[in-house]
Amino acid sequence: MPEQQPGGSRFLRTTGQHAEIEPDPFTDGGFVLSIGGAEQSHVNLADPSDIFYEYLRRIGHVVDLAAPWGEPISALHLGAGALTLARYIQATRPGSVQYAVELERELLDFVLAQLPLPAGTQLHTVIGDARDALAELPAELRFDVVILDIFSGPEAPEHIACTAFYQEAAARLTPRGVLIVNVGDEPGLTLVRSQVAALRQAMTGVAAFAEAGMFTGRYPGNIILTGTQGPWPEAWTAALTARGPHPAKVLAGVELDVLSG
Repeated sequence: MPEQQPGGSRFLRTTGQHAEIEPDPFTDGGFVLSIGGAEQSHVNLADPSDIFYEYLRRIGHVVDLAAPWGEPISALHLGAGALTLARYIQATRPGSVQYAVELERELLDFVLAQLPLPAGTQLHTVIGDARDALAELPAELRFDVVILDIFSGPEAPEHIACTAFYQEAAARLTPRGVLIVNVGDEPGLTLVRSQVAALRQAMTGVAAFAEAGMFTGRYPGNIILTGTQGPWPEAWTAALTARGPHPAKVLAGVELDVLSG
């Protein structure tokens, strides 16, 4: 009897939308999570280190620099999706301890049932609002990487898209820890500009990483903001630019002033 493939749909009570998981016909072992008919995440069960979406690959490259290659880290994911990055961290840094916060209980249950995590993954799941959950985590918990991936357009939750939230997230970092924020925005980059300004009030070093054309402000897309607790490492600019996806550009220091609102 053939092995049953992951798939199906689940109603999400919080948003009233449907989540669907379907095989990716172009990738062996690949599956796509859609919410409300829009593609949201891609997972390669055969090779979790393979990240399909460009912006997630860029986040993965920042995670690569957060600690020596292969060394286990502690990671907090605010916004779970299909847990693509949690899978990536387990594949590249076995033994890492991870937490994932997701507002939609049904989504997390659906993803974990249909797309099991790699063997050995140490993932603790939390259901709730990102800021509330951050405050409710055990006081002693600190993370090498905190990843915020819940902004999907020019409208963003005000209680999260602000300096106070970034300060609370920064307080959860280890001494080497980095805060990574994915900002999806429209032409004009209004949200990106506001978040650069907010993050600069919370972190010592801040950089923006994206496809080079995104910085013209002419196109919709994703820009990855990264906050460090010391000055932005210039070596990271060269490393991230070289890793791509290409064409890639990193703005930091005075170069970032054009995006600081």
